Amino acid sequence: MNKGYILAIDQGTTGSTVLVFDHDGIARGRAYREFQQYYPKPGWVEHDAQMIWSVTHQVVQEALNRADILPQHIVGIGIANQRETTLLWDRETGEPVHRAIVWQDRRAAGICETLREEGHEATFRDKTGLVCDPYFSGTKVRWLLDNVSGLRERAERGELAFGTIDSWLVHKLTGGRVHVTDVSNASRTLMYNIHRLEWDQELLDLLRVPAGILPEVKSSAEVFGETDPEAFFGARVPVAGIAGDQQAALFGEACHGEGMAKNTYGTGSFLLMNTGTQPVASQHGLLSTIAWRIGDEPVEYALEGAIFVTGAAVQWLRDELNIIDDAADTERMALSLSGNDNVYFVPALTGLGAPHWDPYARGTLLGVTRGTTKAHIARAVLESIAYQTRDIVEIMVDESGIPLKELRADGGGAVNTFLMQFQADTLGVPVKVPRITETTALGAAYLAGLATGFWKDRAEIDAKWQLAQCYQPGMPEADRTALYRRWHRAVELSKAWDAPLE
Repeated sequence: MNKGYILAIDQGTTGSTVLVFDHDGIARGRAYREFQQYYPKPGWVEHDAQMIWSVTHQVVQEALNRADILPQHIVGIGIANQRETTLLWDRETGEPVHRAIVWQDRRAAGICETLREEGHEATFRDKTGLVCDPYFSGTKVRWLLDNVSGLRERAERGELAFGTIDSWLVHKLTGGRVHVTDVSNASRTLMYNIHRLEWDQELLDLLRVPAGILPEVKSSAEVFGETDPEAFFGARVPVAGIAGDQQAALFGEACHGEGMAKNTYGTGSFLLMNTGTQPVASQHGLLSTIAWRIGDEPVEYALEGAIFVTGAAVQWLRDELNIIDDAADTERMALSLSGNDNVYFVPALTGLGAPHWDPYARGTLLGVTRGTTKAHIARAVLESIAYQTRDIVEIMVDESGIPLKELRADGGGAVNTFLMQFQADTLGVPVKVPRITETTALGAAYLAGLATGFWKDRAEIDAKWQLAQCYQPGMPEADRTALYRRWHRAVELSKAWDAPLE
C-alpha cells in the first residue's frame, strides 16, 4: 500500500510540530506552534494539558492545509512525545485535575532522597534501568497524590487516569475511549519492569501509586484505536505509532541494528545506542531503556546518555558573552584557526552529568593567554560538545561490548560542519548526517506506517534513509589521543568548584 499519507505529531517541551509524510518519507506539509510554560516556584515547571491538545489540534489542521490534503487521506497517525511529563485526569469528564508536571521539574527531589535513604535505589535501577530521580514520572505521580487535596482518595477509587503526554493525546484523539501508552514511554516512569514487561507491583507500592490509574502498555507500532470524527475533522483514522521522542529519533535515524547509535545535538544532547533484544545494565550512570517494540516482535533496548549542556553553551556565547550574533558564527570562527592552541572549555554550567555526575562542577575556561581570541573560545565550546559525546560513547562501548561503527547525527548542531568533522575525528568513526533532519517526527511516522501496512517492513524504511553528509575521521591517532587526554585534565580541574569549603 503506497497511497495516502502518514501524519506525525512531534509533541515537544515548548511546542508541537506536525508533519505529513508521503510514501517516500518526504514531508509534504509541516506546522509548528509553541505553548505557554508555567513556573509556579523555583525548580517547578508545568504545562496546561488542555492547551497542549488545543495547540496540537491546530497544527494538525495547518499541516493538512499546507500539504493540501484531506483528513480522509491520512492512513495512520504516529506520536512522538516529550518523555516523563506527567498528567492525571478525571476518567469520567476527561478533564485534567492538575497541570502536567514537566520532565524538567524537580519538586519530587525529596521523595527520591527518602527512597534512596531507605535503600531502594538498587531496586529501581535493577527493574527499570533508571536512577531514582525526580526526572522520571513515578515520583511526580507520588507528589501529586500526596500534595493535591483529594487526589489520592480519588485515585484509589479508580476515578483518575495517569498518562504521559502520548497517553493524553491518544485519549483526546479517540474521544476518551482509549487509555494506553507504549513500552518506550512506560520504561521512563520508574514503575515499569523492563525485563518482565509489566507494571511492577513492588515499585508501585514503594511509590504509593494505585495500579488502577495506569494505562495499558502496548507495542510502539500497532493500532491503538481510531480517531473520533469530532477530534479529527470528520475522519476515522488509526492511531498506530507511539514512542518517546528520543527513541523515535533513534528509529527515524534507521538505527535498527545492534550497536547503531544517534546523537541529537540540541540544547543538551541525547545519545542512544541500540543494544538489541537484551538490556545492558550501566555501572557509570547511563540509562538502560526500552527503545521500541514493533507489533509482536521482541522488545529492543537502548543505552542512553544525557549530556546537560551542548547547544546551551553556544547560546551562552550569544546571549551572555555577546561573542557571536548567531550560532552559525561559531563554525566560521572555529575554522579560522589551525588548532585550539590548548584552549579548553568545560561546559559544566549546570554541573556535570555522566560519567562524572558532579553537581558542584562549574564551567571552566582553561589555557587562556594574551593571544587568546573570541575564535578560540568559540572553538573550545564546539570541541567540548564532541569531547562530551566521546565520553558517553566510550562508556557505551565498554559496557555493551558492542563496537561503534558510525554515529548518526541530528538536531541543530548537525548543520555545523566544523563540529561534525571534529566529532568524527574525536571518535575515530564516521559521523553521518541525514538528508531529512526531522528524525523524531519521521520515527513516529515510520512506526505508524509499519502498523498500518503503509510501509512493508524495516528493510523498506532502511532504504529510505538518505545521507546528506558523511564526515570521515582524518586526525592522526596520536593527535586524537593527546587532545582527549588534555580534555580529561580540564574536566578534573572543573570538578567540585562550587562545593562548600571546609
